[in-house]
Amino acid sequence: MTVAKYEERFRGNFDDFLGFLEKGIRSRSVTSSYEERSDYERNGVRCAVRAYERYSMIGGSRVSLTFVLIGVDDDLFVSVISTGGSQAMLIKINTIGETNFLRSTIKIIEEYKKGHK
Repeated sequence: MTVAKYEERFRGNFDDFLGFLEKGIRSRSVTSSYEERSDYERNGVRCAVRAYERYSMIGGSRVSLTFVLIGVDDDLFVSVISTGGSQAMLIKINTIGETNFLRSTIKIIEEYKKGHK
């Protein structure tokens, strides 16, 4: 079974990173679409949730990616989960689309971390 989750804790500016990640996800695939969002802030803790979809040519279906960004000052935590694209009814097969969506998002996060040490 393929794990389609990535989590990372690092330092950065909440708004800068959020914008960087949102722009990066939209620009990496012509079929990616922004689906929904939620934002919350209380006592200095910020939380942003974003959901995206994109078409997977290999799977012939759409896959989704959701990330949660939590920040306190410059201490950031991001959790990214990709799902969908499987064509089987009882077991999950052909997870290439969700894996690729996750991998491209991990690259965006790593790019940010390299440039914002």
